[in-house]
Amino acid sequence: MTKLFRVNMTTKEAKIEELPQKYVGLAGRALTSSFVLDEVEPKCHPLGPNNKLIFAPGLLGGTNCANSGRLSVGSKSPLTGGIKESNSGGTAAQKLAKMGIAGVIVEGMPADDKFYVIKVTVDGAVLEEAPAEIMGKGNYEAIRVLSEKYGAKVGIMIIGPAGEMKLTSANISVKDPEGNIRSAGRGGLGAVMGSKKVKAIVIDDTGAKGVPIANPEAFKAAAKRFAKGLIEHPVTGQGLPGFGTNVLVNILNEAGGLPTKNFRAGRNEWANNISGETMSATIEARGGKVSHGCHAGCVIRCSQHYHDKEGKYLTSGFEYETIWALGANACINDLDVIAECDRLMDDIGVDSIETSVTIGVAMEAGIIPWGDATAAVDLVKQIGQGTPLGRIIGSGAAFTGQAFGVTRVPVVKKQAIPAYDPRAVKGVGLTYATTPMGADHTAGYAVATNILKVGGFVDPLEKGGQVELSRNLQIATAAVDSTGLCLFVAFCILDNADAFQAIIDMLNAQYSLALTADDVTELGKTVLRAERKFNELAGFTKADDRLPEFFKEECPPHNTTWDFTEEEVDEVFNF
Repeated sequence: MTKLFRVNMTTKEAKIEELPQKYVGLAGRALTSSFVLDEVEPKCHPLGPNNKLIFAPGLLGGTNCANSGRLSVGSKSPLTGGIKESNSGGTAAQKLAKMGIAGVIVEGMPADDKFYVIKVTVDGAVLEEAPAEIMGKGNYEAIRVLSEKYGAKVGIMIIGPAGEMKLTSANISVKDPEGNIRSAGRGGLGAVMGSKKVKAIVIDDTGAKGVPIANPEAFKAAAKRFAKGLIEHPVTGQGLPGFGTNVLVNILNEAGGLPTKNFRAGRNEWANNISGETMSATIEARGGKVSHGCHAGCVIRCSQHYHDKEGKYLTSGFEYETIWALGANACINDLDVIAECDRLMDDIGVDSIETSVTIGVAMEAGIIPWGDATAAVDLVKQIGQGTPLGRIIGSGAAFTGQAFGVTRVPVVKKQAIPAYDPRAVKGVGLTYATTPMGADHTAGYAVATNILKVGGFVDPLEKGGQVELSRNLQIATAAVDSTGLCLFVAFCILDNADAFQAIIDMLNAQYSLALTADDVTELGKTVLRAERKFNELAGFTKADDRLPEFFKEECPPHNTTWDFTEEEVDEVFNF
């Protein structure tokens, strides 16, 4: 991948650039974060003309490596005010990589009030006025219209009504192999795309030459070892394909780390009603798909097709975090209602974690009652309608808490805290606090070692070993995000040294390099340093690396508290 496609929305010009030498060897998150640090003024308004948006496939994107179809999207976040890399499956990353495109950059802002579609081909990028029939419409309908206009096989990255309204929970949705929706969800990057007046980016890879491999036989052998490791590992080969990420509901409930009623407890009596086991049984009974890949070459297949009571397709990628936030956290004891909300959020184009946690904050404020499924659905619909209340909810948990005077607001750097109570899973709490991204479990998934005992075991209820665990996982994750691999491969490579080595072997075979494990670690450190530097220049300090004060309360059933000192928290990024 040697080309950058740069689209200036002010001048309506698009040009192809050779990848600058300083970015050679970077891709995915490594490229997006380095680019944002270099070209985005840290104190600019995220929705103003000086912010930029970059889409980048990973180092292994477009190859036959298993689970290598992830896309990184980078910008300054309108939700957190800091740097953001948001990650998605779907077909876009593989198409860009096969076209030799290292990144698509969107910059500037048009003077007119029209929305545009950027069409990307092997010859360059062109701007076309967005079809009137997709404006204000949901993502499902808009993707259908664009697929009919540009071809069924094109890749599509699109914003929904929330992005058009520049709401700070707006995401960027990516068409998957079946024409359904995956999302670069966190951080409000859909609002940035909306501010640029870009409704969609369409990728037509006709004529793409594919990804060159310096040593095809060595690559093929390493790819085979890697895929074998994924298939044989109990998490990536059994748990996730069988029950999706929602397998974690019963596991976290048993561990006492399933946040319930806006983080008041870590366990509840009815968790199994919304569990992965119940979800899979429901899918089977209704003729859906229990296991499904969000991009070509996925062997983990943790996604699924969830059908409604009439056996009609409702949603895909029905994730643990969304089910937890609307279920245990908001006390909605009905998978069908949660699935309906999930589809609505995908259609409107909002981050399902941010929005679902925000609904819990709205319940905390007394806007709707705890567990009121009908009222929760109505709140989500109001986001798409752009009502005053909908715009508040669509602006995220921190904004909603401020608007209604709520003090119990689970956010870090204004981003909603996900589905693991940091008092019962202390390693992930350190990740929430310190990652440059705002609260994000994927930035350093300590749950793997704290709860699942993958890569060893660090007692989730004790402080010992947690700083090192979060630090090492954040470094490793930054590197994995740069390869374009799905984060879930970490379950395998933490336990299987040969699977980890196979990744290094693939990179060496593809690019004719001689990388070692130390080089991969240094890549991760370099990414994190760049992200921290941007945030520091944007005005962030160590005081922003803190959990909300209510986590000092005891969390039943273990009655543990968040008891790290500020000095201990600050040690995470001491490298």
